[in-house]
Amino acid sequence: MNKILFVFIAVLCSLSTGAQSTVKNLRTENLTDPVGLDVLQPRFSWQLENNKRNTLQTAYEIKVTANGRPVWNSGKTNSDSSVHVAYKGPALQSGQPYSWQVRVWDNSGKPSAWSPAASFQMALLHPADWKAEWIEPGYTEDDTMRPCPLFRKIFSSVKKVARATIYITSHGMYEAFLNGNRIGNAYLTPGWTSYKKRLQYQVYDVTDQLRQGTNALGVILGNGWYRGFIGFEKQNNFYGKDIALLLQLTITYSDGTTATIVSDGSWKTATGPITYSEIYNGETIDARKDKTGWMQPGYKDDDWAAAKTAAFTKENLLATYNEPVKAHEVLKPVKLIKTPKGETVLDFGQNLVGWVRMKVTGNAGDSVKLFHAEVLDKAGNFYTENLRSAKQKNTYVLKGGATETFFPHFTWQGFRYVKIEGYPGTPDPDNFEAVVLHSDMEPTGTFTTSNPLINQLQHNIQWGQKGNFLDVPTDCPQRDERLGWTGDAQAFFRTASFNRGVNNFFAKWLKDVAADQIDGRVPFVIPNILGNSANSAGWADVATIVPWQLYLAYGDKRTLAAQYNSMKNYVESIRKTTSNDLWNTGFHFGDWLFYRPGDDNDGRAAVTDKYLIAQCFYAHSVQLLINAAKVLDKKEDAAAYSDLLNAVKAAFLKEYMTPSGRLVSGTQTAYVLALYFDMLPENLREQAARRLVYNIKSYGNHLTTGFLGTPYLCHVLTRFGYSNVAYDLLLQETYPSWLYPVKMGATTIWERWDGIKPDGSFQTPGMNSFNHYAYGAIGDWMYRKMVGLDTYEDGPGYKHIKVMPHIGGGFKQASAALKTYYGTASAGWTVNGSTITIDVEVPANTTATIFLPATDASAITESGKPLTSVKEIKSLGNEEGYIRVQTGSGKYRFSMQSRPAK
Repeated sequence: MNKILFVFIAVLCSLSTGAQSTVKNLRTENLTDPVGLDVLQPRFSWQLENNKRNTLQTAYEIKVTANGRPVWNSGKTNSDSSVHVAYKGPALQSGQPYSWQVRVWDNSGKPSAWSPAASFQMALLHPADWKAEWIEPGYTEDDTMRPCPLFRKIFSSVKKVARATIYITSHGMYEAFLNGNRIGNAYLTPGWTSYKKRLQYQVYDVTDQLRQGTNALGVILGNGWYRGFIGFEKQNNFYGKDIALLLQLTITYSDGTTATIVSDGSWKTATGPITYSEIYNGETIDARKDKTGWMQPGYKDDDWAAAKTAAFTKENLLATYNEPVKAHEVLKPVKLIKTPKGETVLDFGQNLVGWVRMKVTGNAGDSVKLFHAEVLDKAGNFYTENLRSAKQKNTYVLKGGATETFFPHFTWQGFRYVKIEGYPGTPDPDNFEAVVLHSDMEPTGTFTTSNPLINQLQHNIQWGQKGNFLDVPTDCPQRDERLGWTGDAQAFFRTASFNRGVNNFFAKWLKDVAADQIDGRVPFVIPNILGNSANSAGWADVATIVPWQLYLAYGDKRTLAAQYNSMKNYVESIRKTTSNDLWNTGFHFGDWLFYRPGDDNDGRAAVTDKYLIAQCFYAHSVQLLINAAKVLDKKEDAAAYSDLLNAVKAAFLKEYMTPSGRLVSGTQTAYVLALYFDMLPENLREQAARRLVYNIKSYGNHLTTGFLGTPYLCHVLTRFGYSNVAYDLLLQETYPSWLYPVKMGATTIWERWDGIKPDGSFQTPGMNSFNHYAYGAIGDWMYRKMVGLDTYEDGPGYKHIKVMPHIGGGFKQASAALKTYYGTASAGWTVNGSTITIDVEVPANTTATIFLPATDASAITESGKPLTSVKEIKSLGNEEGYIRVQTGSGKYRFSMQSRPAK
């Protein structure tokens, strides 16, 4: 069908002339002008721009140069591909910068002008390219407080510099400086990976920071994930007890000669003002211990200890794939509070992740303590019991004299409220600001409606994502956890991929999923710091769910191929434990944090059999493996696993369903999973959907689902014609519901449906995060079903766009816009009296199938003209109460009379 549409539009557009296409937004490996790639065949993407409707690319030409000399030219290539087009030229060289341009031919037969040049620079492609040595502090470390070490190196650069590049990583976190200026704007580097197998390094262009003459390199290290406290059991030194630096600076002079500065025994080391630093507990900075000028060439370091070289491996080093953590919004306090207990507390008005930057003037030795919390208790006092053992405390000791500025370096906090102790005089809110940290993922999606509560829900979803996407998808950012829980990640992925560009973020994390698999079994958290516990259904399935959904969202076939063995190994790890094709062994979290009625008078509960859940996810993972095998042209696997899928579903029916179609667990989650994963025969699906709706209504139009049922609940209702019930759930304002926390003042998604109870008391403090994104998975239904902006499997990554709105819930308006790799795709609907208006934007080089909620095409107009007279639009007839049409690129406005919502 997509090929027919391509031909249709090509013929149609050849009959008319239009403006010449232009090319913009060039990206290499999904990044703009990246520095430090170790991908041997980088992929190029670009966008076409043409105001003429139905613009398609028919051919492209790419040229790559280095130092102005040609390296590769693709020649004119007949293809509509403009995303993830792989380089196919001679081998790229370590450290070499390259430029590339592209021009395209569109379906009017016209070539574009050459695009502006984009660039990329390669990283170190071979272990032998590393000339640097690992170095450690040369002094005897304090094993208790473990203050942050300083590393320093003086060197000369005597000629005019053409290019200077630093390659750097560490055991622990680092901040690096050249001549007193910070190198780069990333934080918490080198990020978190399965360090023993995969340690990322970063690459920085420091050409403009280098001086002719004497220069000084300075680096601070912090414990970080490598040897700091992580996990529940106060474990530290998980990856090693050392703290170490690896740095290499390559200078290319204008005359073509080069010089290399490396970490080795000539570096000097000492301790500085950061006397304590832990992720969970915070940082202590004693400004009296600051070594003023230590980052500059003229500093006297005679009393510093020489660094020790160490024989740590370099075989695990790899360049950085994903966008680093950076500082983003800066928020000022909205009020200064004096609590009933007499505490001085700042309210920043938003639960956020990052740290507070403070200005203070006082005497030497004055100590200011900042404590961080997400909520106040029902009496209005500062509440930290839900942090468990995490201190979330930053302590600053003043040098004295002039105004000083403090902020932490190797930690972060999750908070809305900050308690201040020891501040000299009365704290002025103007002297405090909250700096928001998260991985530098591009904002891609916007969603808005006529309902302010739903708009706030979307706000909470987005802030929950920002706060928990710090290099890995963490479960919470405040207590003594902050781990890459696999169940949360798979449940939320599709929502995440709308709000932010998470292609590289998850492609990197999935490599750690594969690296940490234990004989195919997937641990509960990635990177795995919890031991051999693995293969909990709905958690471990991240190994199949995220690679497939990433392929659908971005068209990233290379990542799907890279993860295929991981997917297959996971499925096989389940098969090894089954009996008669039933996965009914092992530990499973089940439908985590589902609704538990306090007084269940009729004897029922929302407890779903954990092995029923496991069997559903087993089938789903087999299905996704089949899907991947077909995309990757692995025909034998596709056939073999199709047979397995039939056996798994047959075993489910025999074990968990009565002949009439009733499930042994009569819960919402049981029916949702069985229906979403197609576990039931087609003739029994409608009755199962009715049972689901009956259950929902019996709870007063409330959901009872937990982490595994919630992401699919509204999708199933819409699929089986109950969008009105999905809207009832979405708009429910009492517990349990999505809007209950909103009505209670939440600014992020809560871990529990009732983190704060109606009487203002709290749920169990041992597990009660107020920034926990999993239940934000409802966003996916709002974007892809409510507004209806989606992609087809035959054109993933929004190459073939689907727009199928489900209007209802009393909304007057709902719209969504998404920055795809092809350009902005958007859809929205407005209800005005009996008139429905649907606006759609389709980017160039894509096609769209649009479902218009009407039964008579002759009653629909597009931009004021009868639909049947608009030549750029092809009618495909009626389907499920919609008029279905196909279009190419352009902006469209359809108007029609409303009909009852289905």
